[in-house]
Amino acid sequence: MERLLDFNVSDEEFLPLLEQTVSLLYNSVDSSERNAAQSTLTKLKEHPDSWIRVDKILDRSNDPNVKFFALQILENLIKYRWKTLPRETCEAIRNYIVNKVIELSSSDEYLSREKVYIGKLDLILVQIVKQEWPANWRSFVSDIVGASKSSISLCENNLYILQLLSEEVFDFSRGEMTQNKVLELKNQFNSEFLSVYQLCQLVFDQAGELERSRPSLISTALKTFERFLSWIPLGYVFETQVIESLLAFFEKSRFRNEALRCLVEVATIQVEAYHDRLRFLFITFMEELYRIIPPDTDIPCVVDKTSELSMEFITNLALFFSEFFKSHARQLEDNGSNGRALLLGMEYLVKISMVPDTEVFKICLEWWRKLASELYNSQVPQEKWSPLVVHSNSGQIAKERLQFYAPILSSVRRVMISRMAKPEEVLIVEDENGEIVRETTKDTDTIALYIAMKETIWCLCLFDPVDTMNIMLEKLSLQLSGTEWSWHNINTLCWAIGSISNALSEQEERKFLVTVIKDLLHLCEMKRGKDNKAVVASNIMYVVGQYPRFLQAHWKFLKTVVNKLFEFMHETHPGVQDMACDTFRKIIQECYYEFVIVQYGESKPFIMEIIENLQDIISDLEPHQVQSFYQAVCRMVPSFPNAEMKNQLVLELFHLPNHSWESILYQASHDQQVLQQRDVMKRLVSILRTNSGAATYLGSLYMIQLRRIFSELLSCYSVYSEMILQAIGNLGVFATKTADVRLMRSVKKEILKLLESFFSAVDKSERKVVDSEFIQPLLEPILGDYYRNIPEAREPETLSLFAVITSYMGEMIPVSTVRYIFKSLFNVTLEMIKNNFEDFPDSRYNLFRLLGAMNQYSFASLFQLDEDPSLAESEFRLVINAILWAVKHTERNIAETGLQTLLELLKNVDSSSYEGYFYRTYFQWILNDILVVLTDTLHRPGFKYHVQILLRLFTVVNGYLKEPIWTEEEATQASRSGLVLQNNYDYVNWYLRVLLMSAFPNMSRSQIENVVQGMLQAQDEKVLKNHVRDFLVQTKEFSSGDNSELYDDHTHVHSEQWQSLANNNDSSSSNRRVQTAQVNKS
Repeated sequence: MERLLDFNVSDEEFLPLLEQTVSLLYNSVDSSERNAAQSTLTKLKEHPDSWIRVDKILDRSNDPNVKFFALQILENLIKYRWKTLPRETCEAIRNYIVNKVIELSSSDEYLSREKVYIGKLDLILVQIVKQEWPANWRSFVSDIVGASKSSISLCENNLYILQLLSEEVFDFSRGEMTQNKVLELKNQFNSEFLSVYQLCQLVFDQAGELERSRPSLISTALKTFERFLSWIPLGYVFETQVIESLLAFFEKSRFRNEALRCLVEVATIQVEAYHDRLRFLFITFMEELYRIIPPDTDIPCVVDKTSELSMEFITNLALFFSEFFKSHARQLEDNGSNGRALLLGMEYLVKISMVPDTEVFKICLEWWRKLASELYNSQVPQEKWSPLVVHSNSGQIAKERLQFYAPILSSVRRVMISRMAKPEEVLIVEDENGEIVRETTKDTDTIALYIAMKETIWCLCLFDPVDTMNIMLEKLSLQLSGTEWSWHNINTLCWAIGSISNALSEQEERKFLVTVIKDLLHLCEMKRGKDNKAVVASNIMYVVGQYPRFLQAHWKFLKTVVNKLFEFMHETHPGVQDMACDTFRKIIQECYYEFVIVQYGESKPFIMEIIENLQDIISDLEPHQVQSFYQAVCRMVPSFPNAEMKNQLVLELFHLPNHSWESILYQASHDQQVLQQRDVMKRLVSILRTNSGAATYLGSLYMIQLRRIFSELLSCYSVYSEMILQAIGNLGVFATKTADVRLMRSVKKEILKLLESFFSAVDKSERKVVDSEFIQPLLEPILGDYYRNIPEAREPETLSLFAVITSYMGEMIPVSTVRYIFKSLFNVTLEMIKNNFEDFPDSRYNLFRLLGAMNQYSFASLFQLDEDPSLAESEFRLVINAILWAVKHTERNIAETGLQTLLELLKNVDSSSYEGYFYRTYFQWILNDILVVLTDTLHRPGFKYHVQILLRLFTVVNGYLKEPIWTEEEATQASRSGLVLQNNYDYVNWYLRVLLMSAFPNMSRSQIENVVQGMLQAQDEKVLKNHVRDFLVQTKEFSSGDNSELYDDHTHVHSEQWQSLANNNDSSSSNRRVQTAQVNKS
C-alpha cells in the first residue's frame, strides 16, 4: 500500500493499487487491514500532489468508491489550494470537470445510472464556480442557461447545479467564504437572475408537454425555484405569473408537494405593496384545497392512507397555513370572502393539529400560540400581564376579533386539552451504591412543548372561561362514564386543567376546582385495580398542586389536601409516594405562609403539627422521599413569624435524624468497626443528604443544627479517611473500587456536599462567625486528607467546597487561608490531570471552578500565594498556565470555564496595579494560546470568548497601556526588518505579522497585513467577530504568489495534460464549449 505514496509509480501501476486499497477499506474483515488502508488513503489525500492523478482515476476506474475518493482529493484542492495553481491549470481543471459533467448528464441513460456520481461532480463544479465566478468566469450564468436549452437531461442537471449554488451562497456560506466574497456572489447572482428566472419559467410554460415526457424536469425546476424564493427580488414573485404557475402545479398531485414548498416560501414574505397578490394566492389556494380535501374529511384518520394525503403533504400544508397566517391573517379578517377563506383555512389547520405526529403539531402550535397571545396583547397592556389581575381586564380584548375567531378558538381549546404535553419528568435513578436519587429533567423538548401549550391554553381560557371549563368537564364526564377512559386521556386532561390556573376568576376557579376534585375522587373510587387508582390519585395530587391561589384562600380544604397527601405517603403502590412528596413540596413553595400562622379555628400553626407527627408521617417513606419532605418543611421555617421560635423548630425538626446520628456515633465510640457496616454507612449517607437539603433552604437558620453536629462531622470525615488509607495500604489502588470503600467515600462526599450547601446558603453578614466557627476548623482535616491521599481516592467535591468557600468569603478571606487552600489542592490536582484530557474529569472541572472563584473574589491574593515573592511569582505563573491549559481543553465546559476565568482575570488586571507587570510577562503567552484555540475547529464553541479576550488584549495595547511590553531581544529583531518599536501597538502589529506568517504559510503577506490591521483597529466585538471569521476562512486556503514553492515543476506539466483532456472531451467544438457552465445534477 505504501507504493501509493510514491509519485514515481506509473499511472498504469497506480490505479490497480488504489482500487485494491479502497477495496480493503470497505470490504476487508481484518481490522488491521482496514486501518492500514485508511491510514494510507488519508496520507494520499493529504499529499499536496495527489490531485495530479484524479483525471486518470475518473477516466479509467469503474469502481464508484475509487471515483468518490478521487473527487474528495479534488474537492480539497479546490477549497484550500485553488489560489496556488497557475491560471492555465485552473482553467484546465474547470474545463475538464465541465465537460465530464456534460458528457454524463447529456444522456438520460447516464443521468439515471450515474445519478450519485454526477451529483458529486456537480458539487465539485459548484466549488469551482465559487472560486472562479465572477472574476475568472463571467459567462458562467449565461453559459449554463444557454446550454440548458440544448438538452432536456442537461437542463435538469443544470437546474440542480443552480440549486446547489444558491444553497452554497445563501444558506451555507458562513464560515466557508469571507464576507466580501459572499456579498460579491450574492450581488452577482442577483444581477444575473433574470436569465435564470427565464429558464425556470420556460420549464413552467412547457409543463403540459413535460408532464407527459419529462415530469422530473418540472420537479427539479420547482425544487430549484424554492431555493431562490428566499432571496430573489420580489418583483420576480409578485409581478410575474409565478404565483399562477405554482398554483397550477399545486393542482397536479405529482407536483403538489414541490409547489406547496414554494408557496410556503412565498407565504413568509411580508410586503404591504403585494397584499392584493397574496390575498389572491390564498383565495385561489383554498378553492383548490377544497377540491383536493373536502372540509368534512377526517384528516387524522386518513393521513398516509391515500396518495393524496401523505404525511409529507400534511406537513407542508401545516407549514403553509402556519406561515401564511403568521404573516397575513390580519389582512384577511373581514366578513366577506376573505374572512370565510381564512376561517376555512384555520378549520383545516385544527384538523391537521390532531394528526398524531409531534413535529406537525409543533408547526400548528406556532400559529395557535401566536394567535392567542396576539389577541390577548392587542388590548391588555403588557405591564398588566399578571395572572392575578388579568381576568378583570379580559373585557378589554377586541370583541370584534374574538367574535370572528370564536368558533375556531373553541376547536383549538379541544385540541390543546386532548394533546396537552407532560409538564415535567422526575427520574428515579440509582447511584453507584444502589441508593435511590431523584433527577428532574427540565431542558427537554417535552417541557418546551408543555410551556408553549400552557401559554396558549391559558390565553384561550381568558377569552372564554365558560367554554374552556365546559370542554374540560365534558371530557371528565366521559372519563367517569368510561367512554374515553385511558391513562393517556386522564393524564392529558388533568395536565390541561392544571395549566389554566389563575386564568379564571376566584369564584369560577372555586366552583370549577371543587367539581373537578369531586369527580376525580369519585373516579378513583370507581376504578378497580391499584394501577388505575394510582393513576387517578396522582392526577388528583397534580391538579391540586397547580391551584395555590385556591388553596391559600381555603385553609380547611388545604389542610384536608395535605392530610390526604400524608395518607398517600403510606401507600406503597409504585409512584404514589413520590407524587405525594412532590405535590407537598409544590404546595409549600406557593402556600408556605399558610402553614406558619395560626389559622381561624386552629390552636397553633400547622407546621408545628407536622413536626410533632413527623415520625408517623415519614415512617413509610424511602430515604430520597424523606429528604424531599424535609426540604419542603425547611422551606416554611424561615417564614415563621416568631423569630425566637425558629431555632426551636429547627431543633425539633432534626430530632429524628439527630437521634439516629447520635445512636450510630455512640455505638462507634465503643466499637469503630460499626462504621464499616454497609447498612450503617447507607444510613449515614441518608442523614447527611437530609441535612444537606435542609441547609439549602434554612440558610443561616441551619447554623444551630450544624453547630450541634459539626465536630462529629469532621471526626467522622477523618475516621473514614483513615479507614480508606488503611484499605489502600492493604489492597493498593484496587481498594477504591471495592463496595466498602465506595460507601466510605460516599459518606465523605456527603459531608463535603452538606458543608457546601451551608456555605452556599448562609447569609454573608455571618462571615466572621462562619469563618471562625466552621471554615478555620475544617481546613486541616479536609485539606490535609486531600493532600495526603492517592489521586484515585481524592474527592473532587473538596475542590468544589473550597470554590464555594472562596466565593462566600470574598474579600474577607485571609491571604493565609487562600495560600493554605492553594498549596493543599492546586499542585496535587494538577499532577493528576496534566498528562491527558480524560482522567479525573470532575476534579479537573472543579479545579478550574476553584481558580475562577479565587480570581473573581480574591484576585489580589493570586499575587501573594507565597510569602517569598519569587515563589509567589512562580505560583502565579502556574495559575496562568493552568487557566490557559483549561482554555485548550477539549471538554467544552472546562474550556468555557477557562475562557471565562481568563476574561475575568484580564478585567481584574486592567483595574489593578499589576497591569504593567502582567502584560509584559504574559501578553504574548496568552495571545499565542488564544490564537491556537481560535484556529482549532474543536474549540469553535468558545468563539465568542476568544473574540472578547482578543478585543481586551488589543484594547490594552492600543494606547491604553503606556509601559512597553516587549523585550530588548524583540526590539532588535524588529529593527532588523526596518521597524523601530515606539509603542505597544507597533510591537503587537509586528509580532502578530511574524507569528501569523509563520503559522499560516498558505496566506500571502498582504492578507496577513490586512488581518492584523483589521484586528488591531476593531473598536467593538461585532466588528472584530466579523473580521476574525474572515481570517478563519482564509487560514483554510492557500493563496497565490507566495506558495508556488509548495508544488514542484511537474505541476505545470500536468496542467497541460488536464487541458489536453478537456480539449479531447470537447469534441463538439464551439457548441459544446458553450455548455461549460451548465453542468448540474438533480
